[in-house]
Amino acid sequence: MQYVSTRADASAAAKSPQHFSDILLGGLAPDGGLYLPFEYPQISDAELTAWRKLSYADLAVEILKKFATDIPEADLKALAHKTYTADVYRNARKDEKSADITPLRVLEENAGKKLVLQALSNGPTLAFKDMAMQLLGNLFEYTLAKHDAQLNIFGATSGDTGSAAEYAMRGKKGIRVFMLSPHKKMSAFQTAQMFSLQDPNIFNIAIEGVFDDAQDMVKAVSNDLEFKARQKIGTVNSINWARVVAQVVYYFRGYLAATTANDQKVSFTVPSGNFGNICAGHIARQMGLPIDKLVVATNENDVLDEFFRTGVYRVRKSAETYHTTSPSMDISKASNFERFIFDLTAGDGKRVRELFHKVESQGGFDLSGKPGSDGDEFKLVEKYGFRSGKSTHADRVQTIRDVADDYGIVIDTHTADGIKVAKEYMEPGVPMIVLETALAAKFNETILEALGEDAERPAGFEDIEKLPQKFVVMPPDVDKVKAYIASNTGL
Repeated sequence: MQYVSTRADASAAAKSPQHFSDILLGGLAPDGGLYLPFEYPQISDAELTAWRKLSYADLAVEILKKFATDIPEADLKALAHKTYTADVYRNARKDEKSADITPLRVLEENAGKKLVLQALSNGPTLAFKDMAMQLLGNLFEYTLAKHDAQLNIFGATSGDTGSAAEYAMRGKKGIRVFMLSPHKKMSAFQTAQMFSLQDPNIFNIAIEGVFDDAQDMVKAVSNDLEFKARQKIGTVNSINWARVVAQVVYYFRGYLAATTANDQKVSFTVPSGNFGNICAGHIARQMGLPIDKLVVATNENDVLDEFFRTGVYRVRKSAETYHTTSPSMDISKASNFERFIFDLTAGDGKRVRELFHKVESQGGFDLSGKPGSDGDEFKLVEKYGFRSGKSTHADRVQTIRDVADDYGIVIDTHTADGIKVAKEYMEPGVPMIVLETALAAKFNETILEALGEDAERPAGFEDIEKLPQKFVVMPPDVDKVKAYIASNTGL
């Protein structure tokens, strides 16, 4: 399996193919694009049937080995079985078996319509990001040990990526983590999860701005190839291809758990801001997984909803980005969206490069096909199964109340956005699986508003906000962040 940048010309791609291990530790390609395989591996009916019997770890091996062909299968198996265990993904809700890793729970079944919740928050930081990040930590350590090398991870988070990365990388030999986050724009729980870590290899930087400011700085550093090489910079943001591949696994798991035969279809609704989670669903569908619809659920920051309704991708400025009660989706520039546009334009790297240059220079592009637009590819979106919807604070508060009353469980704010939008697209005979984003305890302020009582906290997190916190506050200045990284690496 070889990889190509979304911005590469076909001839250039053929001259410099990249393998999985070549791109594992990095983020952006040297030309500023994102990596994708030359072609998606296809899953046969026989394979899908055989996979129904597998544990989550063994299913992960089967999928990973199709993408990481340069890593021995025995090593992949050892890494997957080290990662996906009942000890790591513990029983976060008492009525579920942690050994299932991502168990399904049927919330509603009426008139042939079925609403299902897939639990993705049983990991160490109580968020779906753990599903990929725990594997990534083990993959990084494995690769660095082979080359007696070190890596300085530089990333940005709107809430959950940061803590998932830091918990996965803390104490790992040869790895330091420098994580940017928007100052005072995460929940108190999310902030405490990150800033309370005292490990010497963890560095938290609170940026005076919004998530997109932090994300722009990660891209700026990634595009400074000399600094990136000298400081041995890698990334764990959703632009990292290995992280996307790891997320593909739970789409297969959800489908296999929700069906009994391969001629059945399911749909997925995914709370989405950066397009990383649902990008993995798109890849699973391209591989042949029988997915009917992929429903993008946004909050008030509805850049993606606007595109999937109109064909216009219009990035908002920092001042136009809302600070909401589902803060992990307070994103107005979806960094993984380029991977879908590459597929939508039939792998035309030159065209992708031009479109995303227009994003940087003019704030977006228009593929609606209307007079004066940049193209008409929006007409092809439907064949990829995408739909979208938007949820507001009032919607998520009401959904949290309804889910607690109707189903007897408490969901977090992002999952509430997902369930609200999912109900708009349910169809008889096609289970609608909503991907859980995090446990409610991470967003207790809104749970208290919705239900009048605190969310239950898993053991070990009772007083996390009271722990000492270690972080620095900085302006959104790339040079100052670079200087901070350099002063703490010794390189």
